[in-house]
Amino acid sequence: MWPLVAKALLSGALIVAIAEIGKRLPTFAALVASLPLVSVLGMVLLWRARPDAENMAVHAEATFWYVLPSLPMFLLMPWLLRHGHGFWLALLAGCALTVVLYLLMAQFGPRLGIRI
Repeated sequence: MWPLVAKALLSGALIVAIAEIGKRLPTFAALVASLPLVSVLGMVLLWRARPDAENMAVHAEATFWYVLPSLPMFLLMPWLLRHGHGFWLALLAGCALTVVLYLLMAQFGPRLGIRI
């Protein structure tokens, strides 16, 4: 139970730190947010739970392929915000776009030889 709580607190602390940094230094907060800290932490915790090289290789490669469909969200949101749309609409549209692109990746990725 305690290891799970510690993992959740550490993950939450990363998110809060990014939000706090963003209040004064939004570009630096974006840099910190773009670092794969959550992915690295997840890989460390996965490795500790199951130290299997092939499992980790599959996980890391799938993470790469699932990061790609999330990137357009970070172009759509600023475009919408700069064109007068509200934050919540921009966020929702960005998330919806990401979900659609994830589904497309899951559907077509394996057909293209992408292992996910």
